[in-house]
Amino acid sequence: MLLLLLDSHKAMLQTFTANKPKQHIENWTGLQTLRDVDMELYTGLQRLNLSKNPMLTTLSWQIFEHLQLFELHLEEVVFTCGCEIRWLQLWQQRGEAGLSSQQLECDDGLKIKVLQVMNISSCDLPEISVSHSNLTVKEGDRVTAICNGSGSPLPEVDWPVNGLHSINAQEAKVYDNNTIHSINITLVNVSRDDNNFLLTCTATNIVGMTNASVQLTVHFSSVCVDHRLSSADKIASAKYTMSFPGYPDPPTILKLLEPERRHDTCIEFTVRGWPHPTLQWFYKDKEISHTEYVRPDMDTYQDYIEGCLTFNVPTHHNNGNYTLVATNELGEAVSTIYGHFMDKPIVDSSETDYIYVTPTNETHKPDEDTFRVSVAVGLAAFACVVLVLLFLFINQYGRRSKFGLK
Repeated sequence: MLLLLLDSHKAMLQTFTANKPKQHIENWTGLQTLRDVDMELYTGLQRLNLSKNPMLTTLSWQIFEHLQLFELHLEEVVFTCGCEIRWLQLWQQRGEAGLSSQQLECDDGLKIKVLQVMNISSCDLPEISVSHSNLTVKEGDRVTAICNGSGSPLPEVDWPVNGLHSINAQEAKVYDNNTIHSINITLVNVSRDDNNFLLTCTATNIVGMTNASVQLTVHFSSVCVDHRLSSADKIASAKYTMSFPGYPDPPTILKLLEPERRHDTCIEFTVRGWPHPTLQWFYKDKEISHTEYVRPDMDTYQDYIEGCLTFNVPTHHNNGNYTLVATNELGEAVSTIYGHFMDKPIVDSSETDYIYVTPTNETHKPDEDTFRVSVAVGLAAFACVVLVLLFLFINQYGRRSKFGLK
């Protein structure tokens, strides 16, 4: 129970405001006991002076468990020697909260002695051990970890599970003549959301608390999601797949979209899986290499990868099927999207040497026209020859008649 004298009330009113906790408390007097619940409001406390409390004979380490004290003044306080203040002796030895420079004392019932020389048997920090430092499981598995706490006084052991998504059960027992307190934690239907979760076991007694941790790694994957599905169908498909955890499926390709014009042109994708899958892109059955014109850009998160296959000024030559292959040790997922960047340009006939002939219903018409032209040319030539010969003939016989008349 926390008992305060009138001056103590005044000190508290001067040093604490409900909306703005103080970092320092000075001259807190008249205390007989102090409990952890009495300090709940002082979350930001850094300096505490309890030196003028001669009736305060014991303190628990749990009072200061959640505080970051830089200074704790306990001069003039005479504690009762015993295991209850062993933690103070350890703090003083480690120099925590400025205690190493203070002359702390305790009363063993016969005399007052310096706290540093107090010798209490069977009173020390708990020791703790865990069965695994790392646990690697598949989604949906069942796994058990064991934590053993020992020491005197015998510690309480616990697996705090705040933030854990997997179903869990704990079972504690004491053995070896009450020298070991053991607790098991069993995770059932392990969730992918607990990937990289740090399971922590604590062992607590009157002297203090120790802990040990187990790193949980959850391997998971799912079937490939068809990129043609709507967003709602993809979510439903993912939920359906997760309802059968542990099935050895390949990584999930959650998204693979048609090209979209941004700063560059992007085929957007999202791939989920753990361990993170290796991604490969293929075009016309050949793997795409990183160039100044085509490159994969991606960001890696805890359990998924998202990004773009990025194109710099693509043309119709880049049209075609693009295949994404995601691979990890659990399997492979493949998905293909057709990328249409530009229509093929129409060729201008004025810029080519090709002659296009318009088809007609008449057969062999080109041959008939050629024949007619040839006949016309031949007749013209024949007529010219006849005219020349006629001219020569008339000219020859015309001269003879003229001379005969003479």
